[in-house]
Amino acid sequence: MPLKIGQPLPEITLKQKVDANVVDVSIRRNVGKGKTVILFFPLAFTGVCTDEMCKVSGLLDEYKSLNADVIAISVDSPFAQEAWAKANNITVTLLSDFNRVATKAFKVKDTRVIPEKFGFLNVAKRSVFVADKNGNVIHSEVKRDPSSMPNFAKIRKAVEA
Repeated sequence: MPLKIGQPLPEITLKQKVDANVVDVSIRRNVGKGKTVILFFPLAFTGVCTDEMCKVSGLLDEYKSLNADVIAISVDSPFAQEAWAKANNITVTLLSDFNRVATKAFKVKDTRVIPEKFGFLNVAKRSVFVADKNGNVIHSEVKRDPSSMPNFAKIRKAVEA
């Protein structure tokens, strides 16, 4: 079962490509300051994932005005994520879960849809978790179908609550 409402965000640090460096970023970096939106997506350079991250990039100012930090996570390398973000004007913070630490901690490993369709193992299900200022999950949405977008209205409602 995926991380449940009421559970704390795990203490996980992932990699982000920033300029010429790869830096460590804690998924709890906004705890104590505001809410955190964590989006898992299966793979960079795919149609639905690109559409989702472009939409999220367009909503960043809205989330920031609500004091929410937005992080998107995939199993792609930070180098692939950077190239994809540049090619598609994606501005959301992208973190690499190349070693599948977050996928395991949040329990969002896709064992059926992507492997059945393409034979790709160990990618994350399209998922969203919103944590409150204290770092506890207040919204959880895990999609069975990777072509299904998250419910952005419910995410916003969780951030506004």
